[in-house]
Amino acid sequence: MELRTIIVEDEANSREILRNYIAKYCDGVKLLGEASNIDEGLQLIQQHQPDLVFLDVEMPFGNAFDLLDKIPDRTFETVFVTAYNQYAMDALNNHAAYYLMKPINIDELIKAVEYVKEIKEKENALDGQVLKARTIKAEGKITLPQLDGFQVLEVGDIFFCKADDNYTEIYLEHKKIVVSKTLKYFEEALTEYAFARIHKSYLVNVGEVVKYKRGKGGSVVLSNGKELSVSASKKAALLSYFQ
Repeated sequence: MELRTIIVEDEANSREILRNYIAKYCDGVKLLGEASNIDEGLQLIQQHQPDLVFLDVEMPFGNAFDLLDKIPDRTFETVFVTAYNQYAMDALNNHAAYYLMKPINIDELIKAVEYVKEIKEKENALDGQVLKARTIKAEGKITLPQLDGFQVLEVGDIFFCKADDNYTEIYLEHKKIVVSKTLKYFEEALTEYAFARIHKSYLVNVGEVVKYKRGKGGSVVLSNGKELSVSASKKAALLSYFQ
């Protein structure tokens, strides 16, 4: 597929380097325009509705996060390009697809573009559809440790699990169970039952997912109507469950 792309970067030399690297090493990328500040970047994004935005973090009169805050329902993927590694967590929280450090490593740039292509190809194939999981409904049992012993639970009864520091909230159809185990613990315990980690806070039963929705980082709708955010770094893995 062709990725319709915009570069938002205040340094002319950095824009030129990225532009040349994309042209030489990244097949299937169509550069729609370049901006040197967040106002120009916002205008280009609204005008072209791109698939991908390469976004510098530090710019005059604002930064990358100020720009993203102006587009709450964005559908494009973001690749941050910066000389400062302290923004990595903020980039993750803003659903960045990739984080490139300056000077740009060509192999990392190619990986970033291919990752976004993978996401967009799957989104385009599934956009607007009620999803059908390739896997069967989760069947089996799991034990939940409690102060006086343990509780036995049908895996298929779990809609999703939510992290709460060192605890995990397990959501069933009509109730919630809190267990003194991390979400990572349940991610490993439920890996064979088609549960997908879609976010740092959420682990979902894929069999209960009925729809994927585009958006800031995307979201899934479960059969009980609950909508949960999907982080960009988990999107491709989630979509691989569906056809």
